[in-house]
Amino acid sequence: MKLPSIKLTNALDMPSIPLKQPSAEMPVFPPVVIPPSNLQAPAGVELDEAEKEETEAQTVQPSLRVPVIKIDLPLPTAEVVATATYAAVAAVATTTLATPFFNKIKKQVQKFLQKKVDKWKENRQKKKKKDSSES
Repeated sequence: MKLPSIKLTNALDMPSIPLKQPSAEMPVFPPVVIPPSNLQAPAGVELDEAEKEETEAQTVQPSLRVPVIKIDLPLPTAEVVATATYAAVAAVATTTLATPFFNKIKKQVQKFLQKKVDKWKENRQKKKKKDSSES
């Protein structure tokens, strides 16, 4: 058995496209050193009074002793209470000042929509009267 053979043309010579390797400069940031939370002065070194108070304030967390069930409840620190207070005051003030503004806008939108609904109802009634008089 003889199979027909197909003669193919030679492949076209395609020029290659030179692509450069991408390059970029990596940003360099200075290292940030975070001291451990239990860092203490070496033996023989005395701390200033302000540093002693700061160190003591960080280690002591306020707590509330419940006498009947004898449990110590941890209380938030002064910074947390101050931040929460500022946030609450800002939220209440914003709401108090913005409410009249939004109520005024709401009334105007309601009036506008009511006028549109009334006009639509009036046109519908006129159309019904017109249709009933023609029949």
